[in-house]
Amino acid sequence: MTASALHAAAGGTDRSPRARFWRDLSFWGLLPSWLLMGLALILPIAIIAAVSLATRGAHGGFTWDFNLAGYRQILFNEGWTGELEFTPQYLLIVARTFALAGATTLICLVFAVPVAYFISRQPPGRKAALVYLVTLPFWVSMILRVYAWMIILGKDGTLPRFLETLGLPAGMSFMFNDGATLTAMVYTAMPLMVLPVFASIEKLDGTLIEASHDLYGNRWVTLRRVILPLTAPGLVAGAILVFVPALGAVLEPSLMGGGKQMMMGTLIQLQFGGGRNWPFGAAIAMTLMALVLVFLLVMALRAARREDVR
Repeated sequence: MTASALHAAAGGTDRSPRARFWRDLSFWGLLPSWLLMGLALILPIAIIAAVSLATRGAHGGFTWDFNLAGYRQILFNEGWTGELEFTPQYLLIVARTFALAGATTLICLVFAVPVAYFISRQPPGRKAALVYLVTLPFWVSMILRVYAWMIILGKDGTLPRFLETLGLPAGMSFMFNDGATLTAMVYTAMPLMVLPVFASIEKLDGTLIEASHDLYGNRWVTLRRVILPLTAPGLVAGAILVFVPALGAVLEPSLMGGGKQMMMGTLIQLQFGGGRNWPFGAAIAMTLMALVLVFLLVMALRAARREDVR
């Protein structure tokens, strides 16, 4: 309950001592939370924003000589004559990042809806067990999960050996390409999609589905006209939980992709590590954050528009 509600319930006015007491109590009570948020969230972002405007040091690191060279390097590079030349290599990395993140979100969504619907229609005991199985991968380190896929898809892995028994050529490998990266990203992100979709479908009134069938709606029509619109909040929440972390994925493209096809997360790691170009890495990080904020803003505006239509 807010301070205004508390003092209104007590019959106080805005200028009464009781109202001031509750207002001061709410402020000082939330002060630790604001301080924690500032230290853990706002301060690191402010530091990265400042570093993105700094100048690369001669031997790595940076100097506080503010300029836009880090952001300019995303689109341009100095040629032999010292003039700026347009270079699309980093734009291609941005495009690949969004393509893989979008594909990961779409695949997770396609598989999560039937899985979540199946779980929601089970008896309580079996439902709890299935939800536990969905969350089970979170109990294992992500590095181990990615290495498990390396064992499965590697040259002497489980899948190539199985295909050999079917008569296919020996020595096949499905590693070090975008397909392997996408497979690992879908695997690691699938629970993040299933859980919010399940929570949304579980609240769905089953009589609405029965009414759709009574009105001669087939399964596709029921899914498109009843289930998906009524579970849209869970679908949107799952899409955000999958898409946003996928944009900053590092382990999957590094291990499964072999570093051959970089994404923005691996590019940032490279600039802060072996590249020793901190301002450029910070500029890429701020650009990625800006793109994520634009995506979240678009999703929020679309959700608000749907509420206005209703």
